[in-house]
Amino acid sequence: MSGVYQLDIIETVAELKELLAIQKTAIAKERVQLLYLLKTRHSQTISQAAEMIGRNRVTVHKWIQQYKTGGIEGLLKRKSSPGRPRTIPNWAEKALDKRLQEPFGFNGYQEIVEWLEQSLGINSCYKTVHKLVYYRLESSPKVPRPKSFEQSKTKVEAFKKTLHTT
Repeated sequence: MSGVYQLDIIETVAELKELLAIQKTAIAKERVQLLYLLKTRHSQTISQAAEMIGRNRVTVHKWIQQYKTGGIEGLLKRKSSPGRPRTIPNWAEKALDKRLQEPFGFNGYQEIVEWLEQSLGINSCYKTVHKLVYYRLESSPKVPRPKSFEQSKTKVEAFKKTLHTT
């Protein structure tokens, strides 16, 4: 009979039901649903399964080829685009994070830009450094608050002890 698939689905119906329940994306659910329809014989042909899922027959054939070559992992593998490389590499990001953990950091983001250029040889703009430090590293340039020279250390320690913190 023309159009009848020749596919041995290794997973059981129960396993496919479990896989279907734990899928997070719609595409992954559709792919597992295809296997479920074919395994339970709800659809006899690939064209019928494609119509039930709402996908083109060629797309369903591609999914079946992915399943044949890579199994369920190959079918559910997500493609990721490489994207543009970061202007500040991971090793420099770690060095900057370590430097930001020190008690006296930087006076501002522009000083961080200059430090990156002088010590690590990385050219970057202010906006990039701000986004990296503030959002990604969740830190900030450490600027010590001004202290009075007349301030008594014993009074400061006494205040800290009597300060009510909850």
